[in-house]
Amino acid sequence: MQVYEELVARGLIAQVTNEEEIRKMVNEGKATFYIGFDPTADSLHVGHFMALCLMKRLQMAGNKPIALIGGGTAMVGDPSGRSDLRQMMTVETIRHNCECFKKQMSKFIDFSDGKALMVNNADWLMNLNYIELLRDVGVHFSVNRMLTHECYKKRMEKGLTFLEFNYMIMQSYDFLMLFEKYGCNMQFGGDDQWANMLGGTELIRRKLGKDAHAMTITLLLNSEGNKMGKTAKGAVWLDPEKTSPYEFYQYWRNVDDADVIKCLRMLTFLPLEQIDEMAKWEGSQLNQAKEILAYELTKLVHSEEEAKKAQDSARALFGSGDAADMPTAELSMDDLQDGKADILTIVHKSGLCASRSEARRNVQQGGVSVDGEKVTDIAASYTLEQLQAGLVVKRGKKNFKKVIVK
Repeated sequence: MQVYEELVARGLIAQVTNEEEIRKMVNEGKATFYIGFDPTADSLHVGHFMALCLMKRLQMAGNKPIALIGGGTAMVGDPSGRSDLRQMMTVETIRHNCECFKKQMSKFIDFSDGKALMVNNADWLMNLNYIELLRDVGVHFSVNRMLTHECYKKRMEKGLTFLEFNYMIMQSYDFLMLFEKYGCNMQFGGDDQWANMLGGTELIRRKLGKDAHAMTITLLLNSEGNKMGKTAKGAVWLDPEKTSPYEFYQYWRNVDDADVIKCLRMLTFLPLEQIDEMAKWEGSQLNQAKEILAYELTKLVHSEEEAKKAQDSARALFGSGDAADMPTAELSMDDLQDGKADILTIVHKSGLCASRSEARRNVQQGGVSVDGEKVTDIAASYTLEQLQAGLVVKRGKKNFKKVIVK
């Protein structure tokens, strides 16, 4: 199976503008393609994961990736899928986030010897002359047509700012610049980016002629990728300082039964034949499939060693053993009274519950355990010696912390 057919089989391709030519270019390793990443945080998250895996797959097939960091577009903010205006970031924050992205992307993409490029659209967007941009680029965009696109509809309900309205023009201009500077002939993006991507393709054809080769492919990146991880943007980061390898492993270990095979197809590099066999598994075998998924993705993001440690810790925890690698919460001596800490303080201060009242409800409903023993007495307390040794505290089935006092 060739690479384009494999992308289709894995459920990654949603729409294309010229499938026959795109298939030919991708399969022959002649595509120079880009995917954009707006640096809205100082770490990539699992919502970016599918795009990074796609870039890796295509590079392995001989195609050349361009990772476009949106240092310029981040100054405006993408209105796609938003009902409110994005928070404005400072130039310094954007620059810091860009540097963090570069480091993380290098784990997926080989940038050596010109095999891939990493560029920042601030290099051309920040120096644009506004009047020249309006005359050279703005003339090719119909306001009436732009307002029909989904990326603006949600914002129209609460009031679309003129700042955000420019985002499509800026993203389209990115494709033109990448086409002219680096021979970029293909762009990839999530299904919410379809209108912006078509704008770039159309801009190249209008300015450079109908024979200019510029194509778009959109992925099931947001509707499927982020649906698989509802908390992706808020909690599950690729930076181990934000989401530990153990927490990352557990996130994928706990995906819904209905999503595990889909995740294996879209995100891992396991052979499709092996995944097709796992698709026949039922019942408890699905837990084995989830373990495989969690291990493969943790290995890809953090290393095989970290994946093994996370897997061993998870197995030890479920088997009432010593899960040494699980995330740790530290209590201070101020959290103790008379040399003890009560269960509500432990659950609250460890971050397993947002408040003491929430902790109380969880304990009373039987949702909390300490070292494998269910705790239902809200007055239960633990000594300094016990806390110095470490207590494994669970809330529900999926939330665990090793709580210690130092």
